[in-house]
Amino acid sequence: MVGDEATLRRRLEALGLGGIRKLELHTNRTVMLSWGDGTLRIHRGYAMAPDRVLQAIVKFLRARVPRKLKQALEHHFLSFPVELYAPAPARRPKQVEQPRPGDLRILHELARTHERFNREHFQGTLGEIPFRLSGRMKTRLGEYSVNVRTGESLAITISRSHVRNESWEEVEHTVLHEMVHQWQVETGRPLDHGREFRQKARAVGIQPRARRHLNSKAS
Repeated sequence: MVGDEATLRRRLEALGLGGIRKLELHTNRTVMLSWGDGTLRIHRGYAMAPDRVLQAIVKFLRARVPRKLKQALEHHFLSFPVELYAPAPARRPKQVEQPRPGDLRILHELARTHERFNREHFQGTLGEIPFRLSGRMKTRLGEYSVNVRTGESLAITISRSHVRNESWEEVEHTVLHEMVHQWQVETGRPLDHGREFRQKARAVGIQPRARRHLNSKAS
């Protein structure tokens, strides 16, 4: 509701978070909050959080915060039960996508690509992560998912259309993009497309764009 948005914005600004050009409330449990270019996307449930939780968010979003402190702050605000105050709309359970011929070879190659990039660009510090293929992704090329409570990396999903219609070099670009997100989470950084993401993306040799064009060639 608009009232929640205005009230939360005033509270965050009173606690020291400046530069909010746009505030978007959501009920997505995958990414509780993201901050970049003056836009703050934050779970609607935080509108009911006490000041100590909002203070942790404000400190977490500051650029120059020691990593250990950032992890402690993240644990603090993730412990607040936002779903009790703003539950996500009920959705029908997703049907499990059935494997297709050739999937095993592609998934094996994606895992090998992750292993190579981990060694070349992240000094082997990233954890192993499962790969999935999705025929439902129509505009996104890839997606990194994480357990917001534990910080555990769950999977990297790649669009089937992307694999089918684009060069493998483009697919590798997408894998590396999602690995930068994995690096953010596993090093205690916010999961977003903000300044640190853009810097790391350029450092590993990819364009720091959130989305790229997805061809729609007939199969």
